[in-house]
Amino acid sequence: MQCTQDLDLYLSSAICLLGVIMLVSQKFTPATYGKHVDVLKKQTYIMVPAKCGWFLQELPSFLVPFLLVIYSPLPGSPGCRLLLLTFCAHYFHRTFIYSLFTRGRPAPLHIVISAVIFCSCNGFLQGHCMVYNAKYSDGWYKDISFLSGMIVFLIGMAINIHSDHILRNLRQPGEETYKIPQGGFFNYVSGANFLGEIVEWFGYAIATWTMPAFSFAFFTLCSIGPRAYHHHKFYLKKFTDYPKSRKVLIPFIF
Repeated sequence: MQCTQDLDLYLSSAICLLGVIMLVSQKFTPATYGKHVDVLKKQTYIMVPAKCGWFLQELPSFLVPFLLVIYSPLPGSPGCRLLLLTFCAHYFHRTFIYSLFTRGRPAPLHIVISAVIFCSCNGFLQGHCMVYNAKYSDGWYKDISFLSGMIVFLIGMAINIHSDHILRNLRQPGEETYKIPQGGFFNYVSGANFLGEIVEWFGYAIATWTMPAFSFAFFTLCSIGPRAYHHHKFYLKKFTDYPKSRKVLIPFIF
């Protein structure tokens, strides 16, 4: 038991450290995907079609914890299984639904490979924690952390899915012209889709109350928070009529 707890601690610490590295590395230069891939660099990168890239990189986050639950001799308590199911539900959507309908741009192969590696490790960490280490009492479903965390998780998931829907419908298939997203939380922040995902994973962390879940929420904030900032700068530079009241990531604040 101690060995499995140590494994979760070490992997969680590594994810937190990686989050700090991602935050620092994106301070001045955005991650090279989507609108931030330089046109000249596209000629040297091996590019992966958006649908294929999203499917490949998100699949391990769904498949790895799912297989852990299926084949583990210690399937965990009902609370553990339900909480891990919420994690898998997000990635089921990202893998089999979002990737099918996305109209995003091709991504560099090295970005896709990096995402596959991270999602495999994080999927293992979250599944391993829920199967082998997390323990909940018989009244787990009445606990304030579970109830509040699940509400926050579902709110974040709704914001994320709705924001992706808005972005997906900005352009017709094959159209590459950038437009200002309108509606939903895009009326308040430039990174509404990123806000939804960050809220989602902090909700999951509150519901599970585990170190692996908090480390992933922290990593998500450090990883995609800066993307929202660079998206905001891009919109302000490209559109003279971009809403000045719109914030980067936190409505009315930042």
